[in-house]
Amino acid sequence: MTTRSKFDQELEQLHIQLMEMGALCEEAISDVSQALLKNDKELARQIMENGNEIDHIERDIERRCLNLLLRQQPVARDLRRISSALKMVTDMERIGDHAEDIAEIIIESKLDHTEIFNQIRLMSEDTRKMVKDSIDAYIKNDLALAQSVIQYDDKVDEEFARLKKDLILYISSFREGPVPEHNSECAVDLLMIGKYYERIGDHATNIAEWVEFSITGKHC
Repeated sequence: MTTRSKFDQELEQLHIQLMEMGALCEEAISDVSQALLKNDKELARQIMENGNEIDHIERDIERRCLNLLLRQQPVARDLRRISSALKMVTDMERIGDHAEDIAEIIIESKLDHTEIFNQIRLMSEDTRKMVKDSIDAYIKNDLALAQSVIQYDDKVDEEFARLKKDLILYISSFREGPVPEHNSECAVDLLMIGKYYERIGDHATNIAEWVEFSITGKHC
């Protein structure tokens, strides 16, 4: 086997591992959204137990990338692919962490399915789409799809800003006295969940930007 053939084989294994990690992230986001909507505490516990799998594959990918950089000395596009992979796995790992953060809130809280909760549901759907599309953009080497993810982040940011305003109005509605403890805790939990979804959207955007870099050599 030639040096180039071996290098191409290693790149293909890197590609496969990234797809596997991406699939785990997609599954985590899908599961935590389902657990949130159904208040399924058992599913939330499973999400937290599965978090180590994402961490493990992240370390494997990092080792493979470093070996490729040190042993093969790639140039041009190959170098961009490997350096982008190193950056992408960090964002994927953070997506998994935020899914666990949301799962922990589901386990420990009593969330009311209020009108505000519907905004959380919308954020969960939109961020799940962003994660899926950013990973699909990598798999398909699709520049247009990566750029659409980057643009879509504005929508999630707007949804989070709206959520904050509505939660402020919700708390302000208790003007006759102190906010009941359960209501105040629920409001804080919903704000935290919204913030985690907003951060997931940011990490999906980062992945899309690294896909763009691997294709074009330009990074936002």
